[in-house]
Amino acid sequence: FEAPTQQQQPEQEKVLDEAPPAASGAPKESGSSPAAEEKPLSYRSLVLTGYGGYDKIKLQVKTHNKLQLKAGEVLVRVKACGLNFAELLGRQGLYERLPPPPVTMGMEGSGVIEAVGDNVEDRKVGDRVIVLIRCGMWQEVVVVSADQTFLMPEQMSFEEGAAIPVNYISAYMMLFDMANVRPGKSILIHMAAGGVGIAATQLCQTVQDVTVFGTASASKHETIAQGGVTHPIDYRTKDYVEEVRKISPNGVDIVLDPLSGSDTQKGFNLLKPMGTLIVFGAANVVTGQRRNLLAMAKTWYNQFTLNTLKLMQTNKAVGGFHLGHLTDQQLITKTMEKLMELYKQGKIKPCIDSCYHFEEVADAMRRMHERKNIGKVILLPEPKKKEEEPKSNAEPGEKVEKTESAANKKKEEATEEVKAEKD
Repeated sequence: FEAPTQQQQPEQEKVLDEAPPAASGAPKESGSSPAAEEKPLSYRSLVLTGYGGYDKIKLQVKTHNKLQLKAGEVLVRVKACGLNFAELLGRQGLYERLPPPPVTMGMEGSGVIEAVGDNVEDRKVGDRVIVLIRCGMWQEVVVVSADQTFLMPEQMSFEEGAAIPVNYISAYMMLFDMANVRPGKSILIHMAAGGVGIAATQLCQTVQDVTVFGTASASKHETIAQGGVTHPIDYRTKDYVEEVRKISPNGVDIVLDPLSGSDTQKGFNLLKPMGTLIVFGAANVVTGQRRNLLAMAKTWYNQFTLNTLKLMQTNKAVGGFHLGHLTDQQLITKTMEKLMELYKQGKIKPCIDSCYHFEEVADAMRRMHERKNIGKVILLPEPKKKEEEPKSNAEPGEKVEKTESAANKKKEEATEEVKAEKD
């Protein structure tokens, strides 16, 4: 994908202390409107300021004194953004497609077109669209090429729209363009409760009699089974290779591997003759919120290697997939059109795990990092209202104790302030 266009780079930037009012000054009419474009445009943005922990992502306000769309571009007011494993890698400096800090993260989202540039004929102001770009999506407004936007079905929510591009395009291309899944085949899907895992499972249901083995922690088994996983496997307490062999002694036809390291070798060995292994991630290198050199070294030391002679002798195929390196926009557009049609037919529907406001991005990343999510984690650009409090599972008694403790703490702080003034 192309990098965000030049006018997305701020002329003025400041760290956000309080949520500002909704950004104003964005052009409201299609075409060139000098009066509207000359108004300053301010918007909130999640900026990766350096590599490391969750604290490296800062919520900032960016301001453009003048905004002019180039030919073929559109201005989109963002309503929802997707969080992907690539962003966890990017925060640690492990995702090569992300430009160096400071940089606004985010590859996918959804929103409403607020202005269009010259030579844009198939998009208009007011269109609800999905956006897929290289980075720069985690902000209230984005300027993108019109061909990087996709019209949303009327019944689709903004949260669902933001959940589709990365996960469903990846799953569709791996299953149908690379692995050529067909009726009667079997497949092993790792991280089956994640975004790509659920997308792949749903897409498998569009093909008759496909057996799905899916790895996930035990607490997620009921959900993924309802979603179409034939045989859930708890990877934390059982050897998934043994579990697959118990049910299918000859192995499986397809393995989708987002793990890398030693798991790639296991996946290759699990393939039946004429089977296909597709590697599309390296989740094993992320073990904490900061970069773990030991985990990286272990993963790459155990990296699967083979030669073409071995491929011939085993009658197996190995493929790799990385959406960030796929630059064929026509292929991406055709795939999105197929996915939108499947959505309209009710054959696919994104599973939204949770929604977090921009202010809560650390909590969102922590949830995905700890693998607590079932489905997609969504980020909302809309400022969090002050009356919105995080949901708590504490018992009534605990809440009272916490409230009293907080009140006492405030009293102590107030006393300290008075003392300081007297001193």
